[in-house]
Amino acid sequence: MQTMKRKNREKKGVNKLKFTLKALRINKGYTQEQASNLIGISVETLAKYEKGITYPDIPVLKKIEEVYETTYDNINFF
Repeated sequence: MQTMKRKNREKKGVNKLKFTLKALRINKGYTQEQASNLIGISVETLAKYEKGITYPDIPVLKKIEEVYETTYDNINFF
């Protein structure tokens, strides 16, 4: 039971980030290709972040903060 709750919480966190990343990108007027080039990752990787398939590591999150002109707190709790 405890493991199931943890997995659900983790999944919710990833999904929250997914929508936030896409919203931030669209708000800046970037295509996935433009944003991925500015962040320094592939389009496929950005798409996975936005879909909640994978989660960016700390160095990538820092670059996302810079490109989207936001903070980590806003990315998680937007």
